[in-house]
Amino acid sequence: MARRSSAPPSAGTEQAARDEARGEPETGKKLWAKSFLNQKAPPLTVEKWLTPPPDLRGKFVLLDFWATWCPPCRAAIPELNGYQKQFGDKLAVIGLSDETEAAVRAMTNPKIEYSIAIDAQARTKKLVGVTGIPHVLIIDPHGVVRWEGFPFLEGYELTDKVVSDIIARYSD
Repeated sequence: MARRSSAPPSAGTEQAARDEARGEPETGKKLWAKSFLNQKAPPLTVEKWLTPPPDLRGKFVLLDFWATWCPPCRAAIPELNGYQKQFGDKLAVIGLSDETEAAVRAMTNPKIEYSIAIDAQARTKKLVGVTGIPHVLIIDPHGVVRWEGFPFLEGYELTDKVVSDIIARYSD
């Protein structure tokens, strides 16, 4: 994702970014949630799918916690659409909002081209401890978190290369 946060990361080195892309824990990355890196992901609770539910069998999952009122969340949508198109045979992108169905359906620009779900009670968001959005988890086919964080954090941006490297490294 090309945009960068003006919030400085605690450790924004290229080596830390490479470690992150390899799914290795590193210290110093600012998270606005609990860390689940290299641990089992918490269960995904969906109140209602606003699109057909994705087939997750054997796939990586990119779970994006987002909201329609959040400018960085909306800025991420074209990138997430791109990941779904580019990696769709191995990756399911899911946008999870704790807003109402009406609020999510009312947002038509930018157009979302991946799976969208709502959980108005924010159950998964609370389990993950998300306090800032957007927040992304990339979960491997075995349910282990391989990337986490704010996708625009300088030095730790979520990019095509990061997604590609994670899929290559953790595919069976």
